[in-house]
Amino acid sequence: MRICRVHRTLRTVMAIATLMTVLTVAPAITRAQQPPEPPAGFVPADNLPAREQLPAAPLVIGAYAVAWVLVFGYLWSIWQRLGKVERELAEVARRVEAGGRR
Repeated sequence: MRICRVHRTLRTVMAIATLMTVLTVAPAITRAQQPPEPPAGFVPADNLPAREQLPAAPLVIGAYAVAWVLVFGYLWSIWQRLGKVERELAEVARRVEAGGRR
């Protein structure tokens, strides 16, 4: 009976500690995730500072090019292996046919 009471007390203390941790950490995390304040008024894209413009197009094109090369290389290797398996099956079928005639 004493062990059950100790276990229940320990579980209650852990629940209170977890609740206190969540209540103290959650507001700080929420504040950190808020987006920055938008600029006052309309700002044309041509007038944006250079630090806010990313030259991402070459990186995206390069990433897609690498991905497609890898996909086509993988498909080519599968095509080659499948051709080899088909040739081997044809050879086995030919041997079985020749062996069955004897």
